[in-house]
Amino acid sequence: MPELVLTTPYATQHAPELAGLLTELTALRANMVDLAGQSADQLQAVHPNFERSARNLLHYLALRQHDRRGLQSRLAVLGLSSLGRAEAHALATVDAVLAAVQALANPDEAAPALADELAPDFADGPRLLAEHSDACLGAAPPTRDVRIMVTMPSEAATSYELVRDLLQQGMDCMRINCAHDDEAAWTQMMAHLRQAEQELGKTCRVSMDLAGPKLRTQGLPPGQAVLRVKPTRDPSGQVLAPARLWLTSQEQPQPAPAAAAASLSFPATWLGELTADTRVPFVDARGAQRQLTVRSVSPAGCWAELRQTAYLTPKTTFRGPKTDATVAQLPEKPSFLLLRPGDALRVTARPLADLEAADGSAIIGCTLPEALACVKAGEQIWFDDGKIGGVVEAVEAGTLHVRITQAHAEGEKLRNDKGINLPDTRLDLPALTAKDLQDLAFIAQHADLVALSFVNSPADVALLHQHLARLTDRDLPIVLKIETKRGFDDLPALLLAAMEAGSCGVMIARGDLAVECGFERMAEVQEEMLWLCEAAHVPVIWATQVLESLAQGGRPSRAEITDAAMGDRAECVMLNKGPRMVDAVRILGDIMQRMQAHQHKKSAMLRHLHVARRWSKNGGEQL
Repeated sequence: MPELVLTTPYATQHAPELAGLLTELTALRANMVDLAGQSADQLQAVHPNFERSARNLLHYLALRQHDRRGLQSRLAVLGLSSLGRAEAHALATVDAVLAAVQALANPDEAAPALADELAPDFADGPRLLAEHSDACLGAAPPTRDVRIMVTMPSEAATSYELVRDLLQQGMDCMRINCAHDDEAAWTQMMAHLRQAEQELGKTCRVSMDLAGPKLRTQGLPPGQAVLRVKPTRDPSGQVLAPARLWLTSQEQPQPAPAAAAASLSFPATWLGELTADTRVPFVDARGAQRQLTVRSVSPAGCWAELRQTAYLTPKTTFRGPKTDATVAQLPEKPSFLLLRPGDALRVTARPLADLEAADGSAIIGCTLPEALACVKAGEQIWFDDGKIGGVVEAVEAGTLHVRITQAHAEGEKLRNDKGINLPDTRLDLPALTAKDLQDLAFIAQHADLVALSFVNSPADVALLHQHLARLTDRDLPIVLKIETKRGFDDLPALLLAAMEAGSCGVMIARGDLAVECGFERMAEVQEEMLWLCEAAHVPVIWATQVLESLAQGGRPSRAEITDAAMGDRAECVMLNKGPRMVDAVRILGDIMQRMQAHQHKKSAMLRHLHVARRWSKNGGEQL
């Protein structure tokens, strides 16, 4: 290899640029150190585990207070680090670049000693993040760096096989949402997990989410109970097989012994009139003449067939050989409001029965009536994860008058128990509801970590710390669920408050957060959260809609696969429940294992490229 000869002294050639960089980097470093010094009280309050991490977070905040893109470009031109990967070791990165610039500008002068023994260096930052991740979420499996958290459906309380299969396919953390089920079901879910751990020789953490002060719709009366029963037909409409109905006693109902289109309960005395081949005529809800044919009778019930589509209600009368009967009970259908752009809607905390919409507007109730007192005219309101949006036109006692601005032109259905988001409103609600405090007593004894929903302020975190200290001697990690704009805006303060305990984490709850901050901002919001948490050496859980189409029984879209791959930048990825959740865990684990060879946080890993190796083997010829 020929010797490299510099014909022009580097320092002389780039003297103006180097001088400017030295000045700017020196001022930047001083600002970083000053901000940490000004926050001495907050640094003293954090747990010893986070002493260096909290300092690094403050250094990073100072680094990112101003637009550094011009500085980055000038550093890159000189072949120096552009500070773009400084999160885990902010001051050490600036010191390294400053020393390099100093050496280029004044090669004969010794670089000043800039080290800060409390600031994490290039080895400390990743090590601290790994230690804090293990403490909060448990150790990552040997085959991948990112853990998988899975939300439990109610079925997990009754199906040991489901929990075992999830653990076998790669679940590292079981998530139980306290907004659903009850203590008996949660206990059974955890019992299934412990049994599966013993069977498979694996370990798994249990995370429990407090429900929090979630604002939801309510009050719509149930719709009419109507059951549609139809035979199986071919594409031309010909009946291939009649609908099979199981008729059982309403006094002692028995489950259908085989697959049935529907199970109907009747008085036992009326069922006693039926024999094989009995024909039971009735008039369905549309006035159509229909007929059941009894095929078999047993002490448990009867099998009957229907060869035409029928709509049944509790008022449908079935004519037996001697007497008539109606179905004992049919499931009521959930009712809904169909809302279109321009429609008027009233959201109220008052009983719907007490109100009449004289102006023709639709009316729906809401939980947490105290939240409505915080809303002002002109503020946005969103329903059902952002499917329906509107503007509050007026506020009166206990009621918001809303004009719908966002919905499908043909209308969007709004049902009970759908989330309400008020991104412009400062909601002064308690962080912990009465239900949360009741659930927390159970969580403190049984869970491995607790997730604080709708956290907005350091006071919310402090309150949870106080209750946990009262309930248990264990150092139970807290996961901050960032799902409001206010929570995102105050994330640095929330992180410092959470670091007052020995272990903590952050969940990027992208469902509510996207509605609160705006869907168009979601990409940059999740990026900023990843950066801040890495600077604090706090593990991140990447949540909401990961491989959702797959988990719900379909095929994942290309965008969902790309989104799941992006989750590799977090320490844990959360899957929601669904019929194919076991497959989703397996596929997500495969994606995570592949991605860790390509990417770590913001850094592309220069693993060999298959196409580059093939090109080399072929001598650069076209493949």
